[in-house]
Amino acid sequence: MNFDCFDLDSRILNNLRSIGYSTPTPIQEQAIPSILQGLDVIGLAQTGTGKTAAFALPIVQRLTQGPRNRIRALIVAPTRELTEQTQKAIHQLARNTHIRSTTIYGGVGINAQIQALRGGVEIVSCCPGRLLDHVQRGTIDLSQVEVLVLDEADRMFDMGFLTDIRKIVALLPRSRQTLLFSATMPAAIRSLVEDILRNPSTIQAGKSAPVESVAHTFYPVAAQSKAALLKQILEQTSTGPVIVFTRTKHRSKTLARQLEHSGYRAAALNGNLTQAKRQQALDGFHQGRYEILVATDIAARGIDVSKVSHVINYDMPDTVDAYTHRIGRTGRAQQTGEAFTFVCAEDGFLELAIKKMLGTKLKYCVIKEFCGAGEAPRRANPPTPLAEKWRHGPQQHQSAGRRH
Repeated sequence: MNFDCFDLDSRILNNLRSIGYSTPTPIQEQAIPSILQGLDVIGLAQTGTGKTAAFALPIVQRLTQGPRNRIRALIVAPTRELTEQTQKAIHQLARNTHIRSTTIYGGVGINAQIQALRGGVEIVSCCPGRLLDHVQRGTIDLSQVEVLVLDEADRMFDMGFLTDIRKIVALLPRSRQTLLFSATMPAAIRSLVEDILRNPSTIQAGKSAPVESVAHTFYPVAAQSKAALLKQILEQTSTGPVIVFTRTKHRSKTLARQLEHSGYRAAALNGNLTQAKRQQALDGFHQGRYEILVATDIAARGIDVSKVSHVINYDMPDTVDAYTHRIGRTGRAQQTGEAFTFVCAEDGFLELAIKKMLGTKLKYCVIKEFCGAGEAPRRANPPTPLAEKWRHGPQQHQSAGRRH
């Protein structure tokens, strides 16, 4: 199959050829026909599957016909980086069509954005907060929007944007087409889908699967012993950069501070931070100033560091898919990696679900001093060699934090 099968405008086909696109990805092959038909669509796809073009192509095709100088497509994303990525894709796909687009996000001056909107654009790629700022100022008109795209909806929820999204939706025409793309489908996003999409077509680009080059180990632990277990692992395991995932923003901040006090170079990454602070944490991790990043799921698809040696799930993720996305931060670019997951008594349901997915790839490491009374682990196999070493006393390894 190639892009000619979609009966696209010849200018768009020329643009596709010029940027080297010949064969649609699975998400594009499945989503583009439904979007071209005007259907509401739920696209379940991870970053890197070609989902941006999956919605951008049919939007550009739609806008080659009809009125100009009014906002007809609104694309909402959680971060300025994703907004700029979308803008770049639209610019490439819409070349020579006279379709104009612009970006709107915070952290930069607003006057240039106001001037671009006054000049007349058909597509706006934006972040929720700055868009609502323009609405309040009266510098944007959303009354003619025909297509709404919510990109990485689960990540927007994790960053606290769900209320803003509902405010934005209330400002749009009810007759619009709505496209929602998300890697996972937590309860809050399912509720949003039920409220704002009409008989949506659901498309999934393949089944999420763990990276083959990652080793998986579960550590049964009492909830109150997690911090002690984490410190022992960091002290006795030779690692490179490490990402520690927590369930809540507060715990991310608290745990990063505890690690700093213990001499590790650690930073928190969560939705309570400003864009500038999030970028500072990411840049520090990329550049090696921090070797431990304590993050909520906001970071599960937003970190691109090829040599993360370990992902540690301090808190069990909410879903099996979320587990896959988290541990996908290690074992990249032909590297091997390890995923350690702390399992408490209340995590039994997800423990079994992930265990079923991983099968024989999953190992258990049982360290009795960290297991609470009555927390008999579901041991799939004997303890790992690391557990055997610990029984005979601490081993000296290079610490993740390289304490100073």
